[in-house]
Amino acid sequence: MEEDFKHMVRIARKDVDGNKTIVNAITGIKGVGKALSGALCSIMEYDPEQKIGYLSDEEVLQLEEVILNPQKLEKLPRWMLNRRNDYASGDDFHLIESDLVMCLRDDLNRMRKIRSYKGRRHEVGLPVRGQRTKSTFRKGSSVGVRRRRRG
Repeated sequence: MEEDFKHMVRIARKDVDGNKTIVNAITGIKGVGKALSGALCSIMEYDPEQKIGYLSDEEVLQLEEVILNPQKLEKLPRWMLNRRNDYASGDDFHLIESDLVMCLRDDLNRMRKIRSYKGRRHEVGLPVRGQRTKSTFRKGSSVGVRRRRRG
């Protein structure tokens, strides 16, 4: 068993440490969190505490296929997908790595272009989701009242 241990495992264009457990290793992929990794392990009937370096090549390929297309699993609830009711197509799917980054950037640019409230808040670097700003969000590129220095 020790001779087929892999110290680095390549899953979905990302190298993960073979000494990590399956649940923790696949959370290293952008777009896959603890809840999704635990759900995938239970659906695929992998031991979540097993080290990912001990998985065979076929099991790694199966895991990669499921990570790339988790919407094809019937047991996985719809709310676990990170791109439900997509703006362009209306479909439900899950994005990872660079696809996720590009899609979020496109969403922000669309909000800025149509001059929505959220888009304008993103432009000036203020909080978007209704937080109070009287005493927080004072560091960084802030817009607002500044006191003149006496002297």
